[in-house]
Formats: sequence, C-alpha cells, structure tokens
Amino acid sequence: MKFVDEAFIRVEAGDGGSGCVSFRREKYIPKGGPDGGDGGDGGSIFLVGDTSLNTLVDFRYRRLLRAERGHNGMGRNMTGRSGADLLVRVPVGTRVFDQETEASLGEVLEGGARLLVAQGGFHGLGNTRYKSSTNRAPRQSTPGTPGERRALHLELIVLADVGLLGLPNAGKSSLIRQVSAARPKVADYPFTTLHPNLGVVRLGRERSFVIADIPGVIEGAAEGAGLGIQFLKHLARTRLLLHLVDIAPLDPDRDPATEVRQIETELAAFGGDLIEKERWLVLNKADLVDQETLAERRETLRCELGWEGPVHVICALTGAGTDALMEGLMRRLEALGGRDAPSQAESPNDGDWHPLNE
Repeated sequence: MKFVDEAFIRVEAGDGGSGCVSFRREKYIPKGGPDGGDGGDGGSIFLVGDTSLNTLVDFRYRRLLRAERGHNGMGRNMTGRSGADLLVRVPVGTRVFDQETEASLGEVLEGGARLLVAQGGFHGLGNTRYKSSTNRAPRQSTPGTPGERRALHLELIVLADVGLLGLPNAGKSSLIRQVSAARPKVADYPFTTLHPNLGVVRLGRERSFVIADIPGVIEGAAEGAGLGIQFLKHLARTRLLLHLVDIAPLDPDRDPATEVRQIETELAAFGGDLIEKERWLVLNKADLVDQETLAERRETLRCELGWEGPVHVICALTGAGTDALMEGLMRRLEALGGRDAPSQAESPNDGDWHPLNE
C-alpha cells in the first residue's frame, strides 16, 4: 500500500430540516389549530481514529465527504428524522487544519477517539412553536440552518516512542529489521527507505515501545533536498532520537563528526523542538574495524562534538550490541513515562560493544 501522509478534502455537514406549517383537520373538530412539526438536525462529520490504518491514501480517491441532511417536519406534530452522522476512519496521529484559515482543528491520537470537523445544521421550527393566546393560527415556520462546509488539510504524523535519524546508508533500516518484526528494504545504495517504517520492540510482557525509521536526511533537507523535509515532521512526536553514524565509512574523506553536525544543522533549520529532543549517539558497523581503531574513533568523535550524552556501539547487521541498546531505551522511556525509574546501577548511560568482548 502506498504511504500517503497528506491529504486535502472537503467536508459538508448536513443541513437542518425545515419546520412544517400545518393545521389539524379532523371531522367534528373545527379550528383544530396548528400541528406542524420541527425538522430534524443535519448530520455532523467526525474523524475517528483507527489503529489498523497507517496511511491517508484513501483520501486520494475520496475528496468530498457529505453527511445526511435532516428531514423536514410534518403535520400531526411529527418531527423530521435527524440526518445520520458521518464517521470517517483515519490513522491514529492525524492532524487536521482548516485550509482557508490555516487554524488547527485538532488531532486524533487514540484508536476510537472522535474529532468533530463539521457541525450539522440546526433543525427548523414548525408553526406549532409559534401558537399563543394572541396568535391562534400561526403560519410562520423557520428553515433549518445550513451545515458547516470546510476545506480540510489532513496531515499524518506517525506515533512512535523512538525515532531513527542519520544519513543515507547509516544502517537505520538494518537496525529496525534486527530489533523488530518490521521488514523495510535494505540495499547497498542510498535512499532505499522511501517512507517511514514503524516497528514494535518487545522486551517482555508489557515492556515494549515503537521505533520509527525515516528516509535518510541529507544536507539541505530542511529546504527541500532529498526526502528529509517531507518526513522530518514524523519525528515530532517521538520522545527520544537515535542518531546513527557509520563509524567505518568506505569513503576515507567522510568524517563522522562532520556528518553529525550536518544532521544537527538540518534539525535546527527544520524548526520546532527537534533539535531540543533527547538524542543518543549510535555508532554502527563496528564489526568493520578493529578494537583499537574503534576506541580511537569513538573518543575522537566524543571530543570533537563535545558529546555528553549516551554513546552506543553496535552492529545492526549481526545484532551485536542491539540488546543492550534496546534495554537502555526501554528503561529511559519508562523513566520519561512517569513510571519508577531504574536505579543508576541498573541503567547504564553507555552501551559499549566490540566483537572481541563477546
């Protein structure tokens, strides 16, 4: 299924039904009086979160959504039937904006949650409502009010606890394949990932989190280069970022410290609070260098960046070091989530690994 994270649609709620002008006509009952009923309310339009959906592709072919109109009132004080509400299923994580005003109408963050995007019209009043001691035969009624009509911009922001960040071919897809059941494409050329992939990391009963892999970010991504500008927004709701760095690049001119700063520049240029999010440094492809070289490069990178946060060394291809990384992430997320934080002795800040230590 094609991944679509933006859609533009028009919604039209149902109009309210008109009130009725009617008089009671029965044998042997002269001057029966008014008996016109009210109309029915128009149907409203709600967006409903559905955890089984992960794309907005359906709205590429369904751009106009209409709710049912309220029925008109009838004689004998019969009220018109209200129009049925229209429930539209959307992926969890969908944000809604009014195209004309650019105002945010809300977001759907849970399965089953409802968001009203167009209010149905109010019913009209029948002539029964206007009878009084001085107006025995009212002939006035009111039409129903029109339902709301809006042009909407839907934007899907994937919901994940941890986001993977890095240049193309840093090993993000290999990592998510190793630690979850997700199976993104992996190849020896850049931009094999064309859309976000979500994987669930399970570490035991009731201990799991969601990790998101987005296409590689290159220089100028915040201005539209590559695919970064399109998908950096999917990191907005993550609680923690993993910054993957190729510690053994094939090109000798590539400098890991320069690549890290390049990504940081794009995060700052993109805006929001991405650059402020907690970020862990993950040095990948450690199996391609010896222990001495690895230790030297790791320490050099720390010094050049002035990095004070956690640094993990892994091999995403073989899975070495990933267990310690995932356990550290789980403990940190539990702490951020307000649950009892593990003790300092149980929650290491570093996750160093090298094949010779296995």
